[in-house]
Order: sequence, then structure tokens, then C-alpha cells
Amino acid sequence: MAIAAVSISPLGVGISVSEYVAAALRVLEEQDRVRWQLDSMFTTLEGEPEDLFEVIRAMQEAVFDAGAERVGTVIKIDDRRDRSGVRMEDKVKSARDKLGTVP
Repeated sequence: MAIAAVSISPLGVGISVSEYVAAALRVLEEQDRVRWQLDSMFTTLEGEPEDLFEVIRAMQEAVFDAGAERVGTVIKIDDRRDRSGVRMEDKVKSARDKLGTVP
């Protein structure tokens, strides 16, 4: 299983891009292969690498379908092979535990 951070941004559409973000998020809501979590700058995805790439491509197409003519996509993937079952929330918990903070 891999964890990916993805940011998909339409270019040349003005200052607000929330309608395009919503179009990409609809793709995530309509599928069940990839777990996801939205934050203010990126969306974190969790799943098998081939599923992540397929879903990211569908998200990008949704932004085009929403009217964008140019789209920039940033993807960062953590594909850990030495341990299985590491979830996105486990990574956050590990850092918080080391800080001694509660979420």
C-alpha cells in the first residue's frame, strides 16, 4: 500500500479554484478503492499504487471537464515496502507521539 499527496490546480481560471477542487473530490467520493483525506493544500490518498495513479488521472480529467484548459498536478508518493499496513493516520500519530501532543 502507498500513500500519496496530490494537488491538482487549474491554471488561468482566476483566483478561486474551489469549484475545480470540488470536481476532483467528486471522483474520490464516487470510488471505493482509495482512502482519502482533504486538507487545505493537498489531498492525501492511500491505496495500491496502480489505483492511486488511476484515481489521480480521473481527478485531473474531472478538472478539465469542469472547464479548465490547463491543469498542473503535483504528486508525492510514499511507497513503503519494508512494513505493511502503515496508514496515513499512523504517520501523523507517530510524529505527534514524538512531540508528546494530542491531536
